[in-house]
Amino acid sequence: MQVAQTRQSFILVTVFAVVCVTSAMALVYTKHESRKLFVELETLTQERDELNIEWGQLQIEQSTWSTHARIEQVATDDLSLVRPEAAEIFVIQRP
Repeated sequence: MQVAQTRQSFILVTVFAVVCVTSAMALVYTKHESRKLFVELETLTQERDELNIEWGQLQIEQSTWSTHARIEQVATDDLSLVRPEAAEIFVIQRP
C-alpha cells in the first residue's frame, strides 16, 4: 500500500513538474512573441511618421508648383507664350 502511495505521489510530482516546465516554456515563448511584435509595431510607427512627413512636403511642393505665378513663368520662359492683345481675344457665346 505504501509503495502504491509513493508511486502515486511520484506520478503527481512528475505531472506537476511537466506542467510547470510547459507553462514556463509557454510564458517565455509568449514574451518573446510580444517583444518581437512590439519591435515591429515601433518600426511601422516610425515608417508611418516618415511617410506623413514626406506627404506634407509633397503637398507643399505641389502647391508651390501650381501657383499662378509659377505657371505664368513657365509659359513665358519655357514655352515662349505671350498674352494676347485685347483685339486678338474673341468671345464666343453659345446660342
